[in-house]
Amino acid sequence: MSDCMNDLRLLFEVLFVIVSVASGKGGTGKTSIAVNLAISIGSAQLLDCDVEEPNAHLFFHHETNQVEPVSILVPRVNEQLCNHCGECAKVCQYNAIFVASERVMIFPEVCHSCGGCLLVCPKKAITEERHRIGVIKVIREGDLELVFGELEVGEPLSVPLIKEVKKKLDVGKNVILDSPPGTSCPMIETVKGCDFCILVTEPTPFGLHDLNIAVQVLEDMKIPVGAIVNRADIGDKKIYDFCSEKGIPILLEIPFQRRIAELYSRGIPFSLEIPEWGERLRVLFDQVRRISSK
Repeated sequence: MSDCMNDLRLLFEVLFVIVSVASGKGGTGKTSIAVNLAISIGSAQLLDCDVEEPNAHLFFHHETNQVEPVSILVPRVNEQLCNHCGECAKVCQYNAIFVASERVMIFPEVCHSCGGCLLVCPKKAITEERHRIGVIKVIREGDLELVFGELEVGEPLSVPLIKEVKKKLDVGKNVILDSPPGTSCPMIETVKGCDFCILVTEPTPFGLHDLNIAVQVLEDMKIPVGAIVNRADIGDKKIYDFCSEKGIPILLEIPFQRRIAELYSRGIPFSLEIPEWGERLRVLFDQVRRISSK
């Protein structure tokens, strides 16, 4: 029986996992953790889902290998067929259609591409056309692949582009997803379907407040969670008390260290220049894999 259990344990340890790195607020060091974790574990895929302002690629020094435009379908009205009944505007929950007495106005920036307006139009006056919202780029460095999206300037909806980035997810590798900060729809879309979420926080009142909100979201989504405390030697200990009360493991503490900050400012992953941090991150990832396989 013990041999069988050992075999099962080994099987769990070789399984690939999908881990998201998130934070309740910006500026906690989330992207730095995601990049260094992906580099430290070897063959992996890193998805930068912060499509409004992606910056994981700043740590990579290879040229982009692949660029793909991303579009969504938005309605187009044939005014010659339209009788301006207003049914399309009534069904649109996002106010992307305005029907006047002699004209129909479409606002593609807020359209969610549900297709409801096509279904209710009695004159079949509505068709769909493509509206570009951004691009997906791919960079490969050795065994590491970075996929990131760039939202077009002025586009307010990032979730459709995040979904397209996640379609590139390689189930044959360990995958790290760098989430947008906060706990709104972009963060929820990023962490959805992940095996585990690492929340990067800092020991300050703001850090605790936003960590609390992020934990509530992940609890509702039933996603296992652990915390990394960045700049751990400043602030207070309330973060630790909160995690203890919630049963959230502190996976790693990173001190407020000038050397790490200097490397970050130069776009150099600190795990490459300070090898002991690479080992710590590998140990962290093994811990995450064990927790997520339970």
